[in-house]
Amino acid sequence: MTRSLRGKVAVLGVGETTYYKRGGAPEAEGKLALQAIIAACEDAGISPKSVDGFASFSNDQNDPSRLAAALGIKDLRFANMQWGGGGGGGSGAVGNAAAAIATGMAECVVVFRALAQGQFGRFGQGPRRNAIFGDMAFTAPYGLMSPAQMFAMRVTRFMHDHGVDTAALRAISLASYHHAQNNPRAVMHGRPLDEEKYDASRWIVEPFRLYDCCQENDGAAAMVLVPAERAKETNHRPTYLLSAVSGSHYRAGASAHNTPDYATSCFKTVAPRLYEMAGVKPADVDVLQSYENFTGGVLMSMVEHGFCEPDACNEFFVKENLIAPTGKLPTNTSGGNLAECYMHGLGLNIEAVRQIRGDSTNQVPDADVALVGSGPMVTPVSSSIFGSEATL
Repeated sequence: MTRSLRGKVAVLGVGETTYYKRGGAPEAEGKLALQAIIAACEDAGISPKSVDGFASFSNDQNDPSRLAAALGIKDLRFANMQWGGGGGGGSGAVGNAAAAIATGMAECVVVFRALAQGQFGRFGQGPRRNAIFGDMAFTAPYGLMSPAQMFAMRVTRFMHDHGVDTAALRAISLASYHHAQNNPRAVMHGRPLDEEKYDASRWIVEPFRLYDCCQENDGAAAMVLVPAERAKETNHRPTYLLSAVSGSHYRAGASAHNTPDYATSCFKTVAPRLYEMAGVKPADVDVLQSYENFTGGVLMSMVEHGFCEPDACNEFFVKENLIAPTGKLPTNTSGGNLAECYMHGLGLNIEAVRQIRGDSTNQVPDADVALVGSGPMVTPVSSSIFGSEATL
């Protein structure tokens, strides 16, 4: 491609706060965002005052001008938020920040996400209102209100069409919890999961049991992006952005569950552009971070990114294939949204960077290519690929 982000931007640092169960953060959301940004700058070895741009997603409530004032930034050159709800904008925000750097609009952009559900309200439940308008007017009267209910319909259709057993979903959950036991940052660290415990857990909405559903958390995460020529300014192994794309297929946003292609995670048109920009194929990916709103979204996303044929899911999705360091495709190696933290998926991008740097708590040997799929079944979705110096 003549116009591309490939190799033009590097990740200089990453940072996170402590992660809490929803409503448990002792600090306000804005302060959590600042803590994560400062931690990322410390990891990068730079002063927060040298940041000149911010990018976030999913209706983030932390105003860049207020962040800049708090950090003492003298010249705010770029401020951007990716459209769309949920975690579909996680990699999109990375792409937006990278585009700003590649075009000279900014020199040092922080991608961040912060949540404090005790301050602003809880995600993941049906609305509590006296009146319902818009799309919800078509579904709420029939009890279809929460994300779990909405996404369960798509996943059920996919599983029916391709004969997928619920054991495939269980394997995804078991792998995430397996990785969390080695990650002291994970909220589910010290709380292992086995097949018996998974099978005994309550149904949320079929085909999802309790452990198929992402957590609800408070906290913040941040990444520092700079021009590629600055990649070696820190002691970390250099990490470069190979690709970041976003979008959706035809009529993906059709209302009232009326999209023509229903049993999809919305990556069918996005994934080909992702690989084209990065100059890699699915077989080149060493480690995967796939956004789990629910395990079914991971399964469908992995199919649409070319890692598994739709009719081969029962054979591919077993725990042994998904765990580091020996699995065929180690997946969600920090514990992911299921077992590390639900920070609208930005933690998955951070874990991809850690894998390339070689300092993950579940390190994949010689990881040179890490892919992140952000927000399956929402619209727009986004994906990104990070690579080592050897990939350039």
